[in-house]
Amino acid sequence: MAVRRSFKFLLRPTAKQAAALAACLEDHRTLYNAALEHRRTAYVKAGVSVRYGDQSAELKHIRGDDPDGQGRWSFSSQQATLRRLDRAFGAFFARVKAGRTPGFPRFKGRGWFDAVEWPKDGDGCRWDSQPEHPSATFVRLQGVGHVRVHQHRPVRGRVKTISAKREGKRWYVVLACDDVPAEPLPGTGAVVGLDMGVACLVTMNDGVHVANPRHLAATADRLAEAQRDLARGERGSRRRRKKVARVAALHGKVRRQRIDYAHKVANALVRAYDVIVHEDLRIANMTRSASGTVEQPGRNVAQKSGLNRSILDAGWGVFLTVLAHKAESAGRELIAVNPADTSRTCSRCGHCAKENRVTQAEFVCTACGHAAHADVNAATNILRAGLALRQAAEAA
Repeated sequence: MAVRRSFKFLLRPTAKQAAALAACLEDHRTLYNAALEHRRTAYVKAGVSVRYGDQSAELKHIRGDDPDGQGRWSFSSQQATLRRLDRAFGAFFARVKAGRTPGFPRFKGRGWFDAVEWPKDGDGCRWDSQPEHPSATFVRLQGVGHVRVHQHRPVRGRVKTISAKREGKRWYVVLACDDVPAEPLPGTGAVVGLDMGVACLVTMNDGVHVANPRHLAATADRLAEAQRDLARGERGSRRRRKKVARVAALHGKVRRQRIDYAHKVANALVRAYDVIVHEDLRIANMTRSASGTVEQPGRNVAQKSGLNRSILDAGWGVFLTVLAHKAESAGRELIAVNPADTSRTCSRCGHCAKENRVTQAEFVCTACGHAAHADVNAATNILRAGLALRQAAEAA
């Protein structure tokens, strides 16, 4: 079995190459904003809907009129930027059709456009552009040159697209690869149910608790100080840009810590269990603001805000995404079940009542008296529901 995977490596550009990468991003951002303005103006002034094909056809003239600017970069990468705008409009119209808040595509300001994609290896870019080099890997990007790559692991499969991405002061190359061979692990015969939480990131039905490191909370003091310092900065000043970079660096470190921890926990799970059952969580709905409106203000806004922050700090979405990818590669079965009432239902007798949940950690059934850790009880219910779904699917 083959899967599609992405490989992300740190770039080590020279000062000249870093300036060229920044210029490349800026010109692609300008192209994106100009294409967005073209669409808006055409519709407002003449009622005409401009499509991707129309704007792609004009690229030749744009590049010819600006050979030292837009003409420096790969034609295909500029087409990818126009497709990015087209996808933004497609998502906008889908939200309108679904009756959700539309969110019209916005112009990209500085700092809000940090990636450029080359859709095909060999067209304006080349991975491993100097294969004869004895110890280093390079990627060639049109207009930038051969940029050294810190390749910390081998690339598998066939490189399809190449992207250059800026994160703070760092540059990365992201390879999207097709036909990556899966690496199935030997079967263990074990199954597990997972209950996601804030006190513990994961609780298993066998009573094992995986700690929640609370990376954001650990950095909260330094982050608050950096944000207060930023608030006192004068807009547009060079010093304020440094303060913005400091805040971004702290957030970037927290994000990297969260992803690293998710990989470690997911690795341990897929190595130990053949079937993993987890809650099918709607995290966006769970973390929606409780502030309400002026006419109908929300209740317990401060408490809900704190809970939202804790949920997002736990990184449930990141963890479940990483777990899904690792389970697919390892040949493990991942089952998502509806979490409704799993924390209120007794895993012994099946009685469901709000009063069963005495505290956040204590569960005592009001019908049969069964007592257990509340999260372990929920994980047992989750596992049972997942196995029932699996059995029904096999029978069908």
